[in-house]
Amino acid sequence: MNKRFLLYSCLIALLPAFSCNKVLDVKTVSDITNASYWKSPGDVTGYLTGIYALLRGTVNDKNYFNTTYYMEDRSDAFIAGLEGGMSTAWQQNLNNANAPNWLNYYNIIYHCNLLLKNAPGTNFPTSTDRDRAMAETYFLRAYTYFWLIRSWGDVPLMLEPVASSNQQQPSRAPAVDVMAQVLKDIDAAIALFPEGAFVNKNRASKPAAFTLKADALLWKFKVLKGNDADLQEALTALQQVESTAGLTLLDNFASVFATNNRANAEIIFSVYFKKDERSDMYGSQLKPRDIFVQDAVNKNDIAAAKNGARSQYMPSPKFESMFTDAADKRKNASFIKAIGPNNKLIGVFDNKFRGTKDTDWFYDADIVIYRFAEIFLLKAEALAALGRVSDAVTALNRTRTRAGIGNYTGPADKTSVEKEILNERFRELWLEQKRWPDLLRFHYAGTINVYTEVPNLNGKNVPLYFPIPKAQIDLNPNLKQTAGYQ
Repeated sequence: MNKRFLLYSCLIALLPAFSCNKVLDVKTVSDITNASYWKSPGDVTGYLTGIYALLRGTVNDKNYFNTTYYMEDRSDAFIAGLEGGMSTAWQQNLNNANAPNWLNYYNIIYHCNLLLKNAPGTNFPTSTDRDRAMAETYFLRAYTYFWLIRSWGDVPLMLEPVASSNQQQPSRAPAVDVMAQVLKDIDAAIALFPEGAFVNKNRASKPAAFTLKADALLWKFKVLKGNDADLQEALTALQQVESTAGLTLLDNFASVFATNNRANAEIIFSVYFKKDERSDMYGSQLKPRDIFVQDAVNKNDIAAAKNGARSQYMPSPKFESMFTDAADKRKNASFIKAIGPNNKLIGVFDNKFRGTKDTDWFYDADIVIYRFAEIFLLKAEALAALGRVSDAVTALNRTRTRAGIGNYTGPADKTSVEKEILNERFRELWLEQKRWPDLLRFHYAGTINVYTEVPNLNGKNVPLYFPIPKAQIDLNPNLKQTAGYQ
């Protein structure tokens, strides 16, 4: 492992205990620590490396981004696996006692704020590296806030590192205000990136920033009730990505996610994993332990491990039913059925993020944040929302053609096409942290009713945003519980 990476990762790992204020149940970094740091370019770039290390988080611990809890569990993507232990989010049984905590996301934001404050005063030989580091940091802060507002709606908006534990405790800012800051940060990142393409696909880039901008603008339009200008701006951003040299759709769908083909021509931004450094990517929660599939006739095709696997969830029958065309290349690359003697079904498992086979299976596939296929699906969604249905179908057909299922030939009315775009996103982006926000966008836009779309929401009136823990409100009376929770 790279020694400098280890040093700065350890530094960042130590800092969350000192990273915000008592509002978020932590303290500020001491002046002594700051006085001995931020002296050289390596302090800035190394600190940023440590922030990236946080993105991998801890699997199934509702921390950071290495979890299905926020973006998949509440959707229709999963049923109980062989070992179960479904989350309260999957059960749609959320309250202020079992609410997930946003603290670790604010740790990332704190570190971003600290870097953005101190980097401009650091003496770089040239401005290029400093600009790139700041651009990446603006991207990471924007992405973290985007994650927060999709999960909790209104959230505290903190743009400066906390200087004193006596600072005024923040309240939750309206999601529309947080979204405005997200878009402002993205534009700042785009302006600062020295190059238009990629230096490292495991780091933020200008194409990644344009993709995030389009993603955020679609949320703004559909969920936060924006206007057509948001859609036009999203299309402009997507065109920038579409014209980026070197990006293409790989013919072999499974190879997009293979650990021997990382950062390939379809990837825009992914979070890097490495065996013996970190090998518990969230896909491990949909893999079986080898003892469960030892009698399967196809056991050698299944990424089953002696250690590290847990079939907490299985792909839902609804997801399986999306593949109506037997020619769809994505079907076998997305899930695999373990078949026992007498053709008995043992279980169904993720087959997209397989990881690496060594003496055992290691679940070290990169977390894909954005890839080129999504550009066409976001484009189709924006065009359909503008009423440009024919153009939307043209964009939709890009992923369908790569999948081997040909052009869309169904009903051409706006609602039908939008439902097909949602279904195509399900097929294409399975287990890529997209399904729950997809359902919410199309719900708020009136295309579907999420309460009838998700089986565990049928007959319930559970709020669609997460609650916050009562303990946070006890610490900070300026925080109000998410609407709909007691």
